[in-house]
Amino acid sequence: MVARDNLHSRVVFWLKIVLPLTALAILSTLFLFSRRIDTELALPYAEVDVEDLARDQRLTAPEFSGVTADGAAVTVLAAVARPGEAGASATDLAARYVTPDGLRIDLSAASGRLDSAANRLDLDGTVRIATSSGYRIEAPGLTSALDRTDISSSGRIRADAPFGRIDAGNMTIGQNDDTEGGYVMLFSGGVKLVYLPPKRDAP
Repeated sequence: MVARDNLHSRVVFWLKIVLPLTALAILSTLFLFSRRIDTELALPYAEVDVEDLARDQRLTAPEFSGVTADGAAVTVLAAVARPGEAGASATDLAARYVTPDGLRIDLSAASGRLDSAANRLDLDGTVRIATSSGYRIEAPGLTSALDRTDISSSGRIRADAPFGRIDAGNMTIGQNDDTEGGYVMLFSGGVKLVYLPPKRDAP
């Protein structure tokens, strides 16, 4: 009986030593053979050329708004604008004039320049003009004032009017000197009008 107790005591004694050592050996093996983490892959980063960003200064989705001397609200939007000595060059330009009498004039072009110091907007390429009175006009270029309602095309224009088609050397939109608070669209320079009477519904 005493021999059995001694054997049990010796087994418990050795287990108290062997088991912790075995646990330490297993933990050491886990650390030794654990997968190494690639910090460069684990932490992705964007490759940015800081010097290039400094050279190419630009504004994304800029907006200009104001009120002209004759009371028209003006808003100019662009996708990207890059400041320069003669104002900011911009892409995907859109402008809107809303006059006090409710006339809305929308302008759009692929590129242009906004000179806030000179209160001037120049649109390049194919410029599209749409008015709430029903005119749809295309021009090769356009200059528009920002401190007053004064819009002038450059080069020949083509227009779809409520009463027909118009070809002209120039077009301007501005205040009507004969009517206080009114606005007028003038075509000049070899104007050609094709009258298209409104279609009547068949009886």
